[in-house]
Amino acid sequence: MLLCLSAVQVADAQSLLASSGSNIFLGGLAVIVFLALIAAVVFVADNLLQIEAKRLGVDKGSANYSIFPRYKELFGKKVPDYLDNEEVTHLTKGHDIKLAGAANEVLNEDVAGKTYSIRPKDFIGMSPIPKILFAEGDRVEAGDILFYDKKRPEIKYAAPVSGELTSITRGEKRSIDDIIITADNDITFKALPAFDLAEGTREELKEYLLASGVWPFIRQRPFDTVADPADTPKAIFISTFDSAPLAPNLNFAVQGKETYFQAGIRVLQKLTDGVVHLGLNADLNEKPSTVFTSSRGAKKNWFQGAHPAGNVGIQIHHTDPINKGDVVWVLNAQDLIIIGKLFLEQKYDAERVVALTGAELLNTCYVKTRIGANIKNFVDGNLRQDHVRCVSGDVLTGRQIAKDGHLGFFDDQLTVLRENDNYEMFGWLFPTTPRPSLSSSFPSFFAKGENYEAETNTHGDKRAFVV
Repeated sequence: MLLCLSAVQVADAQSLLASSGSNIFLGGLAVIVFLALIAAVVFVADNLLQIEAKRLGVDKGSANYSIFPRYKELFGKKVPDYLDNEEVTHLTKGHDIKLAGAANEVLNEDVAGKTYSIRPKDFIGMSPIPKILFAEGDRVEAGDILFYDKKRPEIKYAAPVSGELTSITRGEKRSIDDIIITADNDITFKALPAFDLAEGTREELKEYLLASGVWPFIRQRPFDTVADPADTPKAIFISTFDSAPLAPNLNFAVQGKETYFQAGIRVLQKLTDGVVHLGLNADLNEKPSTVFTSSRGAKKNWFQGAHPAGNVGIQIHHTDPINKGDVVWVLNAQDLIIIGKLFLEQKYDAERVVALTGAELLNTCYVKTRIGANIKNFVDGNLRQDHVRCVSGDVLTGRQIAKDGHLGFFDDQLTVLRENDNYEMFGWLFPTTPRPSLSSSFPSFFAKGENYEAETNTHGDKRAFVV
C-alpha cells in the first residue's frame, strides 16, 4: 500500500515539473519571437531611411544616415572636427622625440646667407667627379647649369643664386665636395622659355624640366636617387608635413603660395599615368594649410600618428605599396613650389623657408633664404654657448656641418645641439639626467609631454660590438 502511494506521488511530481518546463519553453519562445519582430521592424526602418537618403541625393559618405552607429564611431580613434568623414590612416607604431627649441612661427627676411653651396654628394648615386661647366672666378646667374652627372648627362644641376663662383672644393681622389657661389645682393635670373602644359607632350615636358635644372628635385623610390627621365612612375607622392624632431611646420612655410603649388601639381599630373598623392596630417591641434587642402588634381591621403607618419616612404607603404618592378617618384612640398614658379614666371627661383631650431639658439625662427645657404649669419650672435654642433636637417637623418657650413640641397631645417663630450659614469645604465627614451627604465618614459634639451653624448665608451 505504501509503495503504491509513493509511486502516485512521484508520478504527480513529474507531471508538475513537465508542465512547468513546458510553460518556461513557451514563454522563452514568445520572447524570442517578440525580439525578432522588433529587430525586423528596426532593420526595415534603417533600410528605408538609407533608401530615402539615397533618393534625395545625399552623400552617404559624408554622414551616417543609419539608426545604428558605425563601428568607427564606437571604437575608432578620434579624428579632427575639420575632417568630413575622410578615410584616415592611423599609425599605431612610432615615437615622437620631444625636444626643446622648436622654431617660433616668425619669418625673418632680414638675414640671409652670403655664400651658397651645391654638393654633388647630396645626390645618391652620382659619379664623384661630375662635369663642371664653370671655373673659379666665373660669374653665374640663378638658373645657369653648373654641372651634370657624367653617367646621366641629360640631368643638369643649376645655380641657386647669381654671383661669383668662388671655389670648387675637392675631396679624396679629387672628388668634388662643394661648389660655392658668393651671392649678389640682388639676385638675377637666367631667362627661361615658357612652356604650354596644355599643348606640350610628356616628352617635351621632361626635356624642359631637364634643361631648366629643376629635374633633380624629383627623386624615385626605391633607392631615393634622382628620378630616371626614361621611366614613367606608377604614382607621385608629396608629403605635406614632417614629423621628425623639431621639424619645420610646412603650413607656415608655404603660406601664400597656393598658385605655385597648384601649378606644380599640374606639372606632375602630366608626368604620370597614375595618381598624384598628397599626404596630409590629421592632427587634432592644427588644420593643414589651404595651400594643400584646396589643391586640385591630387588625391588627398590623411595620416595620424607618431613619427615617422610624415615620412613619404611610410605614406607610400600605407597608400600604394611598391611592388617588384614598380617605380614611384617623390618630391618635397617646397621643391614643388619651385617647379610651379618656373612655369608661371619662367625662372629658376630656389627660394626656401628654413627653420632654425635647437635649444642652443637664442632666437629660433624661420628665415627666407635659398637652397644651400651658408649658416654663419644664422648662428652668429644667436648661440647660448660656443660648444655646439650644427646639423643640416633633423637629429635623426641630418648631416653635421661647421658653424660656417652650408645647408644640404634638400634640407629646410638647421638644428643646433649642445656638444657634450664629457664622460658619464655608467653611461646609459645610470638613469640620472632626464633624457628622451622608449625604455621604461627611465623616468622620462612616464613624462610623455616633456621637452628635452638634446645633446650629443652617446652615454658610453668607444668599444667593439659583441655579436
